[in-house]
Amino acid sequence: MTGEKNIGYVHSLESFGSVDGPGVRYVIFLSGCAMRCQFCHNPDTWDRNSGTPYEAGALLEKACKYRSYWGSKGGITVSGGEPLLQIDFLTELFRRAKEMGIHTTLDTSGNPFTREEPFFSKWQELMKYTDLLLLDIKHIDEEQHRILTGQTNKNILDMATLLSEMNKPVWIRHVLVPERNDKDEYLNRLADFIRTLKNVERVEVLPYHTLGVFKWEQLGIPYPLEGIDPPSAERIKNAETILHAAAGQKTV
Repeated sequence: MTGEKNIGYVHSLESFGSVDGPGVRYVIFLSGCAMRCQFCHNPDTWDRNSGTPYEAGALLEKACKYRSYWGSKGGITVSGGEPLLQIDFLTELFRRAKEMGIHTTLDTSGNPFTREEPFFSKWQELMKYTDLLLLDIKHIDEEQHRILTGQTNKNILDMATLLSEMNKPVWIRHVLVPERNDKDEYLNRLADFIRTLKNVERVEVLPYHTLGVFKWEQLGIPYPLEGIDPPSAERIKNAETILHAAAGQKTV
Protein backbone atom coordinates (compact mmCIF):
# COMPACT_ATOMS: atom_id res chain seq x y z
CA MET A 1 0.00 0.00 0.00
CA THR A 2 1.30 3.44 -0.84
CA GLY A 3 0.37 7.09 -0.69
CA GLU A 4 -2.78 8.17 1.09
CA LYS A 5 -3.55 4.68 2.39
CA ASN A 6 -0.52 4.84 4.68
CA ILE A 7 -1.68 8.00 6.43
CA GLY A 8 -3.77 7.78 9.57
CA TYR A 9 -5.19 10.61 11.63
CA VAL A 10 -4.47 10.09 15.31
CA HIS A 11 -6.30 11.85 18.14
CA SER A 12 -4.04 10.69 20.97
CA LEU A 13 -1.71 7.93 22.20
CA GLU A 14 -1.52 6.06 25.49
CA SER A 15 1.75 4.30 26.30
CA PHE A 16 0.62 2.04 29.15
CA GLY A 17 -3.01 1.10 28.61
CA SER A 18 -4.39 -1.51 31.00
CA VAL A 19 -8.12 -1.57 30.17
CA ASP A 20 -8.18 -1.91 26.37
CA GLY A 21 -7.40 -5.56 25.88
CA PRO A 22 -5.16 -8.15 27.56
CA GLY A 23 -1.97 -7.15 29.34
CA VAL A 24 -0.20 -3.82 29.00
CA ARG A 25 -1.00 -2.14 25.69
CA TYR A 26 0.02 0.77 23.53
CA VAL A 27 -3.32 2.37 22.69
CA ILE A 28 -3.79 4.41 19.51
CA PHE A 29 -6.91 6.58 19.41
CA LEU A 30 -7.82 7.42 15.82
CA SER A 31 -9.84 10.51 14.91
CA GLY A 32 -13.26 10.45 13.26
CA CYS A 33 -16.62 8.97 14.24
CA ALA A 34 -20.05 9.02 12.58
CA MET A 35 -21.94 8.05 15.73
CA ARG A 36 -23.23 10.72 18.08
CA CYS A 37 -23.62 8.78 21.30
CA GLN A 38 -25.42 10.85 23.92
CA PHE A 39 -22.96 9.65 26.56
CA CYS A 40 -19.77 10.17 24.49
CA HIS A 41 -16.91 11.32 26.71
CA ASN A 42 -14.66 12.14 23.74
CA PRO A 43 -16.67 14.32 21.33
CA ASP A 44 -13.33 15.87 20.38
CA THR A 45 -12.61 12.66 18.42
CA TRP A 46 -15.57 13.08 16.06
CA ASP A 47 -13.71 15.16 13.48
CA ARG A 48 -11.17 13.08 11.59
CA ASN A 49 -9.35 16.14 10.26
CA SER A 50 -8.52 17.30 13.76
CA GLY A 51 -6.09 14.43 14.20
CA THR A 52 -2.33 14.30 13.79
CA PRO A 53 -1.24 12.54 10.56
CA TYR A 54 0.99 9.47 10.94
CA GLU A 55 2.48 6.97 8.53
CA ALA A 56 1.84 3.39 9.66
CA GLY A 57 5.48 2.39 9.93
CA ALA A 58 6.43 5.46 11.94
CA LEU A 59 3.55 4.96 14.35
CA LEU A 60 4.43 1.31 14.88
CA GLU A 61 8.06 2.25 15.48
CA LYS A 62 6.90 4.70 18.14
CA ALA A 63 4.78 2.02 19.79
CA CYS A 64 7.60 -0.53 19.81
CA LYS A 65 9.68 1.68 22.07
CA TYR A 66 7.42 0.35 24.84
CA ARG A 67 7.41 -3.28 23.70
CA SER A 68 9.53 -4.48 26.62
CA TYR A 69 6.64 -3.60 28.95
CA TRP A 70 4.01 -5.61 27.09
CA GLY A 71 5.03 -9.06 28.27
CA SER A 72 3.47 -12.13 26.71
CA LYS A 73 -0.12 -10.85 26.73
CA GLY A 74 0.21 -7.19 25.75
CA GLY A 75 0.45 -5.47 22.40
CA ILE A 76 -1.24 -2.63 20.53
CA THR A 77 -4.90 -1.59 20.60
CA VAL A 78 -6.44 0.77 18.08
CA SER A 79 -9.46 2.66 19.39
CA GLY A 80 -11.14 5.94 18.57
CA GLY A 81 -13.19 7.67 17.49
CA GLU A 82 -14.04 4.82 15.14
CA PRO A 83 -11.01 3.02 13.67
CA LEU A 84 -12.96 1.32 10.86
CA LEU A 85 -13.41 4.73 9.22
CA GLN A 86 -9.67 4.54 8.50
CA ILE A 87 -9.66 0.90 7.43
CA ASP A 88 -6.84 1.18 4.86
CA PHE A 89 -4.46 2.69 7.38
CA LEU A 90 -5.63 0.29 10.09
CA THR A 91 -5.01 -2.75 7.89
CA GLU A 92 -1.53 -1.53 7.00
CA LEU A 93 -0.73 -0.94 10.67
CA PHE A 94 -1.99 -4.34 11.81
CA ARG A 95 -0.32 -6.18 8.90
CA ARG A 96 3.03 -4.67 9.85
CA ALA A 97 2.39 -5.46 13.52
CA LYS A 98 1.66 -9.12 12.81
CA GLU A 99 4.85 -9.37 10.74
CA MET A 100 6.63 -8.35 13.94
CA GLY A 101 4.72 -10.83 16.09
CA ILE A 102 2.72 -8.17 17.93
CA HIS A 103 -0.74 -8.92 19.36
CA THR A 104 -3.39 -6.68 17.76
CA THR A 105 -6.68 -5.56 19.30
CA LEU A 106 -9.37 -3.47 17.59
CA ASP A 107 -11.79 -1.44 19.73
CA THR A 108 -14.80 -0.65 17.53
CA SER A 109 -18.49 0.20 17.62
CA GLY A 110 -18.93 -1.62 14.30
CA ASN A 111 -20.82 1.38 12.94
CA PRO A 112 -19.07 1.55 9.52
CA PHE A 113 -19.57 -2.19 8.87
CA THR A 114 -21.35 -3.21 5.69
CA ARG A 115 -21.29 -6.26 3.44
CA GLU A 116 -21.21 -3.94 0.45
CA GLU A 117 -18.03 -3.47 -1.55
CA PRO A 118 -15.39 -2.20 -1.43
CA PHE A 119 -15.66 -2.08 2.38
CA PHE A 120 -16.45 -5.76 2.94
CA SER A 121 -13.35 -7.09 1.17
CA LYS A 122 -11.21 -4.59 3.04
CA TRP A 123 -12.79 -5.67 6.33
CA GLN A 124 -12.10 -9.34 5.56
CA GLU A 125 -8.48 -8.46 4.86
CA LEU A 126 -8.25 -6.53 8.14
CA MET A 127 -9.58 -9.52 10.07
CA LYS A 128 -6.57 -11.58 8.92
CA TYR A 129 -4.36 -9.35 11.05
CA THR A 130 -6.72 -8.74 13.99
CA ASP A 131 -6.28 -11.00 17.02
CA LEU A 132 -9.08 -9.62 19.20
CA LEU A 133 -12.02 -7.24 18.85
CA LEU A 134 -13.51 -5.14 21.63
CA LEU A 135 -17.02 -4.64 20.26
CA ASP A 136 -19.06 -1.85 21.80
CA ILE A 137 -22.76 -2.67 21.64
CA LYS A 138 -24.52 0.52 22.71
CA HIS A 139 -28.11 -0.74 22.74
CA ILE A 140 -29.83 -3.97 21.66
CA ASP A 141 -33.06 -2.25 20.61
CA GLU A 142 -32.97 -0.73 17.12
CA GLU A 143 -35.25 2.23 17.84
CA GLN A 144 -33.56 3.04 21.15
CA HIS A 145 -30.14 2.62 19.54
CA ARG A 146 -31.04 5.30 17.02
CA ILE A 147 -32.14 7.61 19.83
CA LEU A 148 -28.97 6.95 21.83
CA THR A 149 -26.44 7.11 18.98
CA GLY A 150 -28.15 8.58 15.92
CA GLN A 151 -27.38 5.37 14.00
CA THR A 152 -28.83 1.90 13.33
CA ASN A 153 -27.57 -1.20 15.13
CA LYS A 154 -28.57 -3.73 12.46
CA ASN A 155 -25.19 -3.74 10.73
CA ILE A 156 -23.42 -3.87 14.10
CA LEU A 157 -25.30 -6.99 15.19
CA ASP A 158 -24.70 -8.45 11.72
CA MET A 159 -20.96 -7.92 12.19
CA ALA A 160 -21.12 -9.57 15.63
CA THR A 161 -22.84 -12.60 14.10
CA LEU A 162 -20.31 -12.82 11.29
CA LEU A 163 -17.41 -12.64 13.75
CA SER A 164 -18.99 -15.55 15.61
CA GLU A 165 -19.21 -17.57 12.39
CA MET A 166 -15.51 -16.80 11.84
CA ASN A 167 -14.76 -17.73 15.47
CA LYS A 168 -12.85 -14.47 15.86
CA PRO A 169 -12.26 -13.70 19.58
CA VAL A 170 -14.46 -10.87 20.87
CA TRP A 171 -14.94 -9.00 24.11
CA ILE A 172 -18.28 -7.21 24.21
CA ARG A 173 -18.44 -3.84 25.92
CA HIS A 174 -21.66 -2.22 27.05
CA VAL A 175 -21.85 1.30 28.48
CA LEU A 176 -24.60 1.20 31.10
CA VAL A 177 -26.66 4.40 30.88
CA PRO A 178 -29.57 5.09 33.28
CA GLU A 179 -32.87 5.96 31.57
CA ARG A 180 -31.46 4.67 28.26
CA ASN A 181 -30.29 1.05 28.22
CA ASP A 182 -30.17 -0.19 31.82
CA LYS A 183 -33.71 -1.62 31.91
CA ASP A 184 -33.77 -5.34 32.63
CA GLU A 185 -35.79 -5.86 29.45
CA TYR A 186 -32.95 -4.49 27.34
CA LEU A 187 -30.23 -6.24 29.34
CA ASN A 188 -31.98 -9.59 28.98
CA ARG A 189 -32.43 -9.08 25.24
CA LEU A 190 -28.74 -8.27 24.92
CA ALA A 191 -27.91 -11.36 26.96
CA ASP A 192 -30.07 -13.48 24.66
CA PHE A 193 -28.18 -12.11 21.66
CA ILE A 194 -24.81 -12.80 23.28
CA ARG A 195 -25.89 -16.40 23.84
CA THR A 196 -26.24 -16.82 20.07
CA LEU A 197 -22.53 -16.03 19.67
CA LYS A 198 -19.83 -18.67 20.19
CA ASN A 199 -16.80 -16.38 20.22
CA VAL A 200 -17.44 -14.02 23.17
CA GLU A 201 -14.63 -14.42 25.68
CA ARG A 202 -15.93 -11.82 28.13
CA VAL A 203 -18.42 -9.00 28.60
CA GLU A 204 -17.42 -5.69 30.17
CA VAL A 205 -20.04 -3.41 31.71
CA LEU A 206 -18.78 0.17 31.61
CA PRO A 207 -20.76 2.51 33.89
CA TYR A 208 -21.80 5.80 32.30
CA HIS A 209 -19.91 8.75 33.75
CA THR A 210 -19.94 12.52 33.31
CA LEU A 211 -16.18 13.14 33.16
CA GLY A 212 -16.35 14.27 29.55
CA VAL A 213 -19.17 16.78 29.90
CA PHE A 214 -16.71 19.69 29.93
CA LYS A 215 -15.61 18.72 26.39
CA TRP A 216 -19.17 19.16 25.12
CA GLU A 217 -19.22 22.58 26.79
CA GLN A 218 -15.86 23.52 25.24
CA LEU A 219 -17.14 22.53 21.79
CA GLY A 220 -20.38 24.46 22.33
CA ILE A 221 -22.56 21.35 21.97
CA PRO A 222 -25.63 20.91 24.24
CA TYR A 223 -25.14 17.84 26.45
CA PRO A 224 -28.11 15.47 25.87
CA LEU A 225 -27.89 13.58 29.17
CA GLU A 226 -27.97 16.64 31.40
CA GLY A 227 -29.32 15.66 34.81
CA ILE A 228 -28.76 11.91 34.42
CA ASP A 229 -26.46 10.53 37.10
CA PRO A 230 -24.12 7.54 36.74
CA PRO A 231 -25.72 4.17 37.55
CA SER A 232 -25.80 2.94 41.12
CA ALA A 233 -23.59 0.09 42.30
CA GLU A 234 -26.72 -2.06 42.48
CA ARG A 235 -27.64 -1.44 38.83
CA ILE A 236 -24.06 -2.08 37.72
CA LYS A 237 -24.01 -5.39 39.60
CA ASN A 238 -27.40 -6.29 38.10
CA ALA A 239 -26.15 -5.68 34.56
CA GLU A 240 -22.96 -7.65 35.20
CA THR A 241 -24.93 -10.59 36.60
CA ILE A 242 -27.21 -10.72 33.55
CA LEU A 243 -24.58 -10.15 30.87
CA HIS A 244 -21.71 -12.12 32.37
CA ALA A 245 -23.93 -15.18 32.66
CA ALA A 246 -24.66 -14.96 28.93
CA ALA A 247 -20.92 -15.26 28.22
CA GLY A 248 -20.35 -17.99 30.78
CA GLN A 249 -18.36 -15.47 32.82
CA LYS A 250 -18.34 -15.24 36.58
CA THR A 251 -19.31 -11.92 38.18
CA VAL A 252 -16.68 -10.83 40.66
